[in-house]
Amino acid sequence: MVGTLIFDGECGFCTRARNVLVRLDRRDRVATVPYQRAGVAEEAGVSRAALAEAVFWTGEDGGRYWGAEAINAALSAALGTRLPLRLYWLPGVRWLQDRVYRWVAANRHRLPGTTPWCTAEPGACLPRGR
Repeated sequence: MVGTLIFDGECGFCTRARNVLVRLDRRDRVATVPYQRAGVAEEAGVSRAALAEAVFWTGEDGGRYWGAEAINAALSAALGTRLPLRLYWLPGVRWLQDRVYRWVAANRHRLPGTTPWCTAEPGACLPRGR
């Protein structure tokens, strides 16, 4: 499994989570891009507003996932095993992870993080025309 995780580059918590994923990805199977980068929404074929709501995974195999499922897909790719994605589909696990994800997403700017990616990489998140 190989693909791209699109995350909120203006969120310190999201950037920290992205950094953990990158450290786990020892075989470079996961690309990460902030949704704020010019052209990302168009390339993914989703609206910028939708990307602002939840993390998004698009796999080379054509798989497209949102939220907790996207995180499990990215983790599966980074670790080189489909186990996280399979565990997500166990009865009750999906329900719990989806609810936790929605709470985290709604409160992400209040959670501890690191310097947001868009701040750490000046100019990398400017919309077209700037």
